[in-house]
Amino acid sequence: MKKVKVFITLKESVLDPQGQAVMQSLHNMDYRNVRDVRIGKYIELEMEDSADVAEQVDAICDKLLANTVIENYRYEIEEEHL
Repeated sequence: MKKVKVFITLKESVLDPQGQAVMQSLHNMDYRNVRDVRIGKYIELEMEDSADVAEQVDAICDKLLANTVIENYRYEIEEEHL
């Protein structure tokens, strides 16, 4: 069994109004040392072992989880010990 942690973030060139709203709130709370906030998504997948897990995860991200026009993704694959 594999645990896959997928991290999806907006590309640097894409405006992030949610991140800007959080940063403004942090400044209003006097956390003025915060210089930037980018909001993203974190997804966990549990997958059965196979030789092409990474290839499958790429396909899942490209076809479903990420909008690759405006988002980047990366992932970590971990062994799950039961």
